Amino acid sequence: MENLKLDTLRQDIKKILEPYLLKLLDIHKDNIVSILLYGSATGKFYVPRRSDINLMVALSSLHFNELRSSLKLVNEGIRKKITAPLFLSLEHIETSKDVFPVEFMEIKENHILLYGKDLCKDMNIDLRHLRLFCEREIKGKLIRLREAYLEVGLKKKGIEALLKESMNSLLPTFRALIRLKGQMPGVDKFNVLNEVSEMYGVEEGLFAAILRDRLNDEKIAGQAVEAFFEKYLDEIKKLALKVDKL
Repeated sequence: MENLKLDTLRQDIKKILEPYLLKLLDIHKDNIVSILLYGSATGKFYVPRRSDINLMVALSSLHFNELRSSLKLVNEGIRKKITAPLFLSLEHIETSKDVFPVEFMEIKENHILLYGKDLCKDMNIDLRHLRLFCEREIKGKLIRLREAYLEVGLKKKGIEALLKESMNSLLPTFRALIRLKGQMPGVDKFNVLNEVSEMYGVEEGLFAAILRDRLNDEKIAGQAVEAFFEKYLDEIKKLALKVDKL
């Protein structure tokens, strides 16, 4: 379809997405206002057959029927690492920017327009809610890490998986922490860790080792994973206290 904008995509991603998007447009037709690709598939951190492919689909109207009619296609896409798209109505986007400022910022700063209108290009997001968001996310992560450790702590592989999932899920919050200091975060994840380390006095090497493990399946700096987890908890706690005082 001539309206699809896929020329800037990696060829392997384009091959996966093109038939999917054509079917999606056939299902929803003119109700689709915009389709955006966001997340790791937009850049160098995409790992074939491991990384998810994330889509935001904006529709003029969104009701249960739009979800139901997409079930078969979405199920097919999941088998190819296309996660269930983020279906949003135009009204929902306009009225939710204050509730999900970081999520919309992440998409705005790192997306590729695949179809229709680029709704994120001129999106205005109020930054006043960022500090509270960051504090809630970091303190909530600390609570969940402790609980999860009690569930998987007897298994070293479980602890390592917990570290990798936690680090990856905190990266959007880390980028928000950089914004709180008046700076624009970059896309490179290791640079983000470096900037947060310098701004908030946390240990960059510890976070970077977890990220390398996730990206390259390296063992975490050759250290005992439980001792490493203990250090990680301490650094997250330290970060939470510093954000609380901003």
